Amino acid sequence: MKIMIAYPALEGKGSPMLTQNRQFQWYHVGSYIYPVVSATAATLLKEDGFEPVWYDGIARRHTPEQFWRMLTAERPHLIVMESKTPVIRQHWKMIRKIKSQYPEIITVLTGDHVTALPVETMEHCPVDIILTGGDYDLLLLEVCRAYSDNRSPSKLPPGVWYREGASVRTTGPFQLNHDLNALPFIDRTLTQAYRYGEKWKRKTPFYYTMAGRDCSWGKCTFCAWTTLYPTFRAKTVSRFMEEIGHLIEADKAREIFDDTGTFPGGNWLRQFCENMIDRGYNRRVLFSCNFRFDLLRDEDVPRLMKKAGFRKIKVGLESANQATLDRLKKGIRVSDIVKGCKNAAKAGLDVHLTVMVGFPWETRRNAENTLNLARYLMDRGYAEMLQATVTVPYPGTPLYQEAMDKGWFACDPLDYDRFDMDEAVLKMPDMTGQEVSDYAQKLYRSFLSPRFILMRLLKTRNLADMDYLIRGARAVIGHLLDFGRNR
Repeated sequence: MKIMIAYPALEGKGSPMLTQNRQFQWYHVGSYIYPVVSATAATLLKEDGFEPVWYDGIARRHTPEQFWRMLTAERPHLIVMESKTPVIRQHWKMIRKIKSQYPEIITVLTGDHVTALPVETMEHCPVDIILTGGDYDLLLLEVCRAYSDNRSPSKLPPGVWYREGASVRTTGPFQLNHDLNALPFIDRTLTQAYRYGEKWKRKTPFYYTMAGRDCSWGKCTFCAWTTLYPTFRAKTVSRFMEEIGHLIEADKAREIFDDTGTFPGGNWLRQFCENMIDRGYNRRVLFSCNFRFDLLRDEDVPRLMKKAGFRKIKVGLESANQATLDRLKKGIRVSDIVKGCKNAAKAGLDVHLTVMVGFPWETRRNAENTLNLARYLMDRGYAEMLQATVTVPYPGTPLYQEAMDKGWFACDPLDYDRFDMDEAVLKMPDMTGQEVSDYAQKLYRSFLSPRFILMRLLKTRNLADMDYLIRGARAVIGHLLDFGRNR
């Protein structure tokens, strides 16, 4: 049985940030995040005797026409695609075309949007199966086993929606009770891992991992992945260390980014760092991850991380206004942001800030506060990189439900194509949607301050550092264009 795991090229305003991404945006400069869960699915299928076909037309920079040629050539028994709100209508259209031309192909959708609204997708397109929740790699394996053995769909695990004749059925709410330690090491060749990467420091190979699914905090009201992972699980330190060792020895990894929503902290983190040091992996690979500011209150934590080989941490600043952080249930104080950046920078870690604008309760003055804090942290050398996003309330999140209940939408909430961060879809007290985009662009202009540029140049020690700086500059220019396209 041949199964195609596909990310077809999409029609839009640039390169779509779709694969395993918590927020969607069209980028001028492509940045391709490796879809760890989908890659695990491909590996599981291969080990179980199926014939997986990995096709990422986005990372390959293909046209939509090339996808249809590939589909015609491969003629899989089943095709699965990950989707998100801003492109769900495109995937509905694709499935209608697939079922029209190749009615025998079983079509499957995954992702946070269809997890939140499975019935909607079943009504809007003839998709055969929807896999809800974040363990869709394991659900897909069970679906393929069932269909290859002609088992009754009702025997499928919880979390599956499917068609039975003219009726739509479900096996009930998804469950996150799978043992992550039992997952195989990902086949990086099968899943073409060389195509993916962000702004790495060393030469490739650069790889992604996920120590857990998905965030140890898991309460932020805006995060789409809380829909997929309402509870958190992590691999044991010993199992994760086996994976790191495999990447270093078998796949020749030189840099790793762990894409868990928040890398595990506390005793788990301490044990991980000590293992990295004891095994000497800290001298062989650079390690980066998503992190939280409350885990940086103790300056001993970033010091140990640096010793263990950590290079960069991505941390959510979101807003400089405490009322907003509380409303988002971030679980941090503004003082944690400042102290955390200082502690990390002092230890020698690069800090990558993620910042949001366009909260429907924030004023222009609130946006200025966030802009000023971000600039302060960048200019003082406490942060090395910044990522600005316009607030988007994805279906399934508490923020989306609150926006529906309080009439915050500036557009039809079913006009999903507009949820692509190209404009603000939520009303602001004293700013237009264009002004919100302007603030996102102003945040990226923090990179253009003379003080920041001078500091980055002074930290440039060799050609590798210069190459890293140039690639960063290209990314900044791309982001400025991303938020300037409506001018």
